Amino acid sequence: MTRFLVSETNPGGRKLEDILIQLRAEVLTRSTKISEDTRPEALHVMANNMKVLEHLSAAIELAQDSTHLLDRAFGPSEAAHGGPPRIGVA
Repeated sequence: MTRFLVSETNPGGRKLEDILIQLRAEVLTRSTKISEDTRPEALHVMANNMKVLEHLSAAIELAQDSTHLLDRAFGPSEAAHGGPPRIGVA
């Protein structure tokens, strides 16, 4: 059973890319709050955040690619309506 992602057992869940996009937005918001702080710790955190943002952006692209592939191959997902998974086992 999934907690956050849409599935046949969690029709109210969300798509992975939607969750990642929201998470990226939150990291960006936090980063802007420290963008003018020149203390070494803040600079280190900012550098880490930039790397996290790069990884999140790559993950978003991968998730979107998987969604597009599944949409082309099997049509739109019915998981939000309690339907079966398009691939794998239920």
